[in-house]
Amino acid sequence: MALSRCPACCLFLPPLPWGLGAAAWALSLLGLGLCATWQLLLGFWPPYLLLPHAPWQHHELPASACAAAAAAQGFVPMGSRTGTQEPLGGASRGGNPQGGWDLGAEPPHPGPGPAGAPCPAGGILLGGHEEALVLGLSTARTQGRMEEHACSLLGCQVWRGCSWGCGGLGHSQPRPPDAPWCGHCQALAPEYSKAAAVLAAESSVVMLAKVDGPAQPELAEEFGVTEYPTLKFFRDGNRTHPEEYTGPREAEGIAEWLRRRVGPSAMRLEDEAAAQVLIDGRDLVVIGFFQDLHDEDVATFLALAQDALDMTFGLTDRPQLFQQFGLTKDTVVVFKKFDEGRADFPVDEELGLDLGDLSRFLVTHSMRLVTEFNSQTSAKIFAARILNHLLLFVNQTLAAHRELLVGFGEAAPHFRGQVLFVVVDVAADNEHVLQYFGLKAEAAPTLRLVNLETTKKYAPVDGGPVTTASITAFCHAVLNGQVKPYLLSQEVPPDWDQRPVKTLVGKNFEQVAFDETKNVFIKFYAPWCTHCKEMAPAWEALAEKYQDHEDVIIAELDATANELDAFAVHGFPTLKYFPAGPGRKILLPLLR
Repeated sequence: MALSRCPACCLFLPPLPWGLGAAAWALSLLGLGLCATWQLLLGFWPPYLLLPHAPWQHHELPASACAAAAAAQGFVPMGSRTGTQEPLGGASRGGNPQGGWDLGAEPPHPGPGPAGAPCPAGGILLGGHEEALVLGLSTARTQGRMEEHACSLLGCQVWRGCSWGCGGLGHSQPRPPDAPWCGHCQALAPEYSKAAAVLAAESSVVMLAKVDGPAQPELAEEFGVTEYPTLKFFRDGNRTHPEEYTGPREAEGIAEWLRRRVGPSAMRLEDEAAAQVLIDGRDLVVIGFFQDLHDEDVATFLALAQDALDMTFGLTDRPQLFQQFGLTKDTVVVFKKFDEGRADFPVDEELGLDLGDLSRFLVTHSMRLVTEFNSQTSAKIFAARILNHLLLFVNQTLAAHRELLVGFGEAAPHFRGQVLFVVVDVAADNEHVLQYFGLKAEAAPTLRLVNLETTKKYAPVDGGPVTTASITAFCHAVLNGQVKPYLLSQEVPPDWDQRPVKTLVGKNFEQVAFDETKNVFIKFYAPWCTHCKEMAPAWEALAEKYQDHEDVIIAELDATANELDAFAVHGFPTLKYFPAGPGRKILLPLLR
């Protein structure tokens, strides 16, 4: 079977089935490749043969850059299974005082670089220290061409990670050829180095190391490394059962994750003074009160404490501490300097301590009843595992608006664990939140509820004053399915059908897209999307070519300002074809 090479993504593909040649030609006007045509017309990605330098494949850093960075630190490479160590770029300094090496000297933006030998990764032998966290580090390069389109077409939407570091959101600029760059690895590298320095300063037994995966294929295969960066934790030189790293990717989070594995994950409390010092020293402290520290419930408690890095844990079996805090049975207690001040989780005497139940309890009670949305709290809000979020939009510069926070807080305890109460200050830098809900700052004070799983949004029907009673009633109505979600839509432009490319909005979408007498081809775009802007001339040309065909409509819809009941749009641009005829048929989307 003859294969054709797709110019958009460097893949060799089988030819399209007979009869689709004309459609493929039409799509070529958009600058799309054969692989995209397969997906649009047939509904699935084709069988393909990866070229040696496909856009998402990982390759090595230039030898010169890596050698310079490693030599500057006096680091030594981690070898293959034989594990021989040799100084790199000069005499060894007899051990790296930072406990790692830093790629911070690399250029802040990718640039052309020669293809060279594999990047030598500084490291230590697996058996050379009691504990080691090893990072499989790699970078990506292209086959001497711009890869922005190919990455958006394949890497960012179809695959979990993007070798170019855009995280599936698209690139603001095309990458130059031969860019020795793995965005995720490069972002992690300085944090990894900082964590190594922090632990070294504490004289920790943990050592951090890096392995260049493509340069050490035997190691990558042995430890099942299939994506980069991958982190694994080795204990006592045991290479058969390393632990997968599951913690944050910033320096302090990495360091704390390791501390809780080589040391106690909870502080042992022997007396009232020690317990009080621990409680007074943090905004939130979790203490496990167990009558027998050898009980399996204690192991469950400590296992949870290993990974709950944003909480401080204590542990005690002392009778005087049970008495001091009014306890008569095994209990996990959350002490906090906000809201109700304390929350108890009694251990079931028959079933024991359930890890899932305890985890949900801690997540629920570690969050404030009302949290103000800002850059410091946003990550915790979205990590709370509470799907329903109620947002109160207020202008905190106005006294009348600030008074509403009292009633908002009074309603919150009734929905703890079900609804997360969040305050959004419209006078602060929260324009993106307003835009997401289709609001203007002038709409405050107002309420909106969103379910993060379905992304459905709800607004109060009556639009009355914001009070404890109205907030409570609104939440109950949404949770009981008594309120319909609302969809964003711009107003229909008076001249929406006067240009070759028709302008659709939420309010006229179904009327046009599902017209049984028309074949409708729609581009769903975002105004800020680089790919969308690049496609615009080709989309206009396509519309002009078919503007005299009465049964063909070429249209576009701003998917950031208009929401549809029929489906959700997750990537930009997304193209969908709605053929004429009954049944509201939709051809599977062409991803970007």
